[in-house]
Amino acid sequence: MQAEIIAIGSELTNGEKLDTNSQWLSTELAAVGISTHFHTTIADNLDEIVTQFRLSVQRSDLILITGGLGPTLDDLTRQTLAELTGTDLVLDKKSMEIIEAMFQKRSREMPERNRIQAMFPRGAEPIKNEHGTAPGIWMEVPRLDGKSICLIAAMPGVPSEMKPMFYQSVLPRVTRGTNMIRFARINCFGVGESQTEELLGDITSRGRDPEVGITAHEATITLRIKAMGSSVEECEQKIAETNILIQERLGEYIFGYEDEELEHVVMMLLSQKQQTLSTCECGTGGLLSYRLTEVNGSADWYTGGIISRLESVCEYLDPGTEHAAVEFNAAGAVLIAQA
Repeated sequence: MQAEIIAIGSELTNGEKLDTNSQWLSTELAAVGISTHFHTTIADNLDEIVTQFRLSVQRSDLILITGGLGPTLDDLTRQTLAELTGTDLVLDKKSMEIIEAMFQKRSREMPERNRIQAMFPRGAEPIKNEHGTAPGIWMEVPRLDGKSICLIAAMPGVPSEMKPMFYQSVLPRVTRGTNMIRFARINCFGVGESQTEELLGDITSRGRDPEVGITAHEATITLRIKAMGSSVEECEQKIAETNILIQERLGEYIFGYEDEELEHVVMMLLSQKQQTLSTCECGTGGLLSYRLTEVNGSADWYTGGIISRLESVCEYLDPGTEHAAVEFNAAGAVLIAQA
């Protein structure tokens, strides 16, 4: 199977944003033995997108599209897919109900324009989006030879929506009829890459099923589990058993799964316990408070923080007391903790 990945959006072609989706998707396809032959980036132009789609359908067995599924006028993916297949757009009632429910959950009235997100080319299959309002689109488009088809999956351009959709709905369709492959990720903090490998022992050995790999990014260690089997259930069972083994060996180092970032887990735990958080930073330039306030809803649990030299913080917390420079790292930390 030969794949092609198409990224849609003028913000990509004019350099405002970097297309990281195509690189990520190519890596994921390669992991299941599918080679990607073309990467294409197109601006938000209806005629140009249709022209590219027609070319891609004839030269590729699988097309993965990201972007252009929003509710605005420059989101053109669904219209171009309808034009590609010579069909009209029809409303999918179930998708409409899901979108309306998402707005109701947020105590917001759904704008009429969002109705377009529940419309699909006739004959297409909606792909559920559990992390946003834009469902994906699955299509099987006949080629000009009348004997073969091209598989098309259109997904949102937002990575946090696209990646779960790919794992949960697109990858199973792509590998249908072959051995099933499932992936899972476990995220760790407070332990190094080499120490993680040592603690896991034979879990990371070559040839093991499921396969477990270790990657490091900034302060996060990610364990990537790849399971193969004759069914989804078999793969998920293998992953569940390996999850238990990893939890037994890494314990408190594990903070989240899949795309969960450390700051999001902190928010979730604070919200569950109805607690708040404040910070005191020295030598970070405010990076910690920045990461925390990037989380949606942080105003509900993050009360603010201090960004200063440590001696200034000590003076603020314990005025009138001299703090020797040599004691700043240890005594200062104790003072801050007591405060």
